[in-house]
Amino acid sequence: MSKSRELKVEPRGEREIVITRSFDAPRGLVFEAMTRPELLKRWLGVFGGWSLAVCEVDLRVGGAYRYLWHGPDGATMGMRGTFREIAPPERIVNTEKFDEAWYPGEAVGTAVLTEHDGRTTVTTTVLYESREIRDAALGSGMERGIAAGYLALDGILASQTLASQTLASQTGVEGRTS
Repeated sequence: MSKSRELKVEPRGEREIVITRSFDAPRGLVFEAMTRPELLKRWLGVFGGWSLAVCEVDLRVGGAYRYLWHGPDGATMGMRGTFREIAPPERIVNTEKFDEAWYPGEAVGTAVLTEHDGRTTVTTTVLYESREIRDAALGSGMERGIAAGYLALDGILASQTLASQTLASQTGVEGRTS
């Protein structure tokens, strides 16, 4: 497996999970793929017969997001939250609450994007309300879903990077990458 595809999902402290993954793309493109509905619908939770049917993103501090997935046999899963901090293309902080909550309260996710030599590492720290909830999340199979989504994101980023490079070569203008 290439270095860029190594996913790490690890507990930290009493209530956190830290998720780390690198991508062969500049962070500006990764940030866009993490915030633009038309791109999110192509990779976020989309595997095993699931599709992201509703993807609404009001990308501003205090703005809301809403995701609704449709799965096999008519299953649905919804999640929503509020953006607490947005610093393009380096940081997003948001709350997270499932429609049919399987844990009490809400979680807070902080995604930090760092770029080195055209590769971006995304480190997402999710803070839960208790150790028990964090441990339940770790045992939920979340790692498999994240890995599948990030693998799909690799393909999207490769096509976006290629399109950006092609535009730059045709126009002599560099595409936005950070």
